[in-house]
Amino acid sequence: MEEIVQKKVRVNGLDMHVAEKGNGPTILFIHGFPELWYSWRHQILYFADNGYRAVAPDLRGYGGTTGAPNEDVGKFSIMHLVGDLVMLLEELAPDEEKVYVVAHDWGAIIGWNLCLLRPDKVKAYAALSVYYSPRNPNPATRLPEYYRAIYGDDHYIWRFQVMFIFHLTLLLYIFWFWLNIYEQEVGDIEGEFEKIGVKEVMKKFLTYRKPAPLFFPKGKGFGDSGEDDDDSLPSWLSPEDLDYYADNFTKTGFTGGVNYYRALNLNWELLAAWTGAQVKVPAKYIVGDLDLVYNNKGAKEYIHSGELKKNVPLLEDIVVMEGVAHFLMQESPDEVNKHIHHFLKNHEKN
Repeated sequence: MEEIVQKKVRVNGLDMHVAEKGNGPTILFIHGFPELWYSWRHQILYFADNGYRAVAPDLRGYGGTTGAPNEDVGKFSIMHLVGDLVMLLEELAPDEEKVYVVAHDWGAIIGWNLCLLRPDKVKAYAALSVYYSPRNPNPATRLPEYYRAIYGDDHYIWRFQVMFIFHLTLLLYIFWFWLNIYEQEVGDIEGEFEKIGVKEVMKKFLTYRKPAPLFFPKGKGFGDSGEDDDDSLPSWLSPEDLDYYADNFTKTGFTGGVNYYRALNLNWELLAAWTGAQVKVPAKYIVGDLDLVYNNKGAKEYIHSGELKKNVPLLEDIVVMEGVAHFLMQESPDEVNKHIHHFLKNHEKN
């Protein structure tokens, strides 16, 4: 990957690591969890060769991007994440009023919110895996609580939350000036990842192909979700690819990425003013039929019934790729590239 330029850009209090290649209209690629700019390696090369400038940062808390306070979940809100990208575009593409945006997984959530909050910055948006979900004012629909109610305490989104354990110790008040001892168990999931090993965690995530929810039962690793009789890597993920991810997450840990999940309820509060708002940017949605997101309860009905289109009125196309799982841009890069390229060409004059 020597031909891809690597650099640091000072953005929003961060030193953001950015990979880029090519000249032409800018495409901003936004990665998900647990990923890095590297997840877009195939797209960077393809689009640079086809007349675009491909830009892919390591997001706040990931990889070579430094400066985010992992101990402060509030610094991982959607406002911070969108703000980082707005400021990155100001630095890297000051002469472009709008850019193309392509995003996956958590990156897709950020991308949808970039389109919602700053549609003036986005020429056209291709979302991979994660569809747009509008804010519901009912607190019971906040994602951690929603998935816990449907799938139980072992669902990964609930397990990624910060867990607090409170112990009330009644001591003799005459001899002690305090009554309560609080023991806080923070970073519980990171401790479990450490026991499994970074490389094995990355392998389990990247090769997950079940069209079903991901569970992470306490003390049991990936549980049944991680069962796989074949210990070999798929053809699209080389040992060198896996090593790149493992080496980076060994250095940084997983807390930065997990904090995105821990800020979900904060995001629900911050986005109250956009309740009922539509995303009004030209958009395309691409997903694999084996993707766990596509197979969430009610997801297919929402996507194909016209409800997604109501919330994204400029949605032009929905593509469901057969036999493809969550990390589709790595698993089937040629097909994904063609879908994205066709969409972007239709908006060259925007």
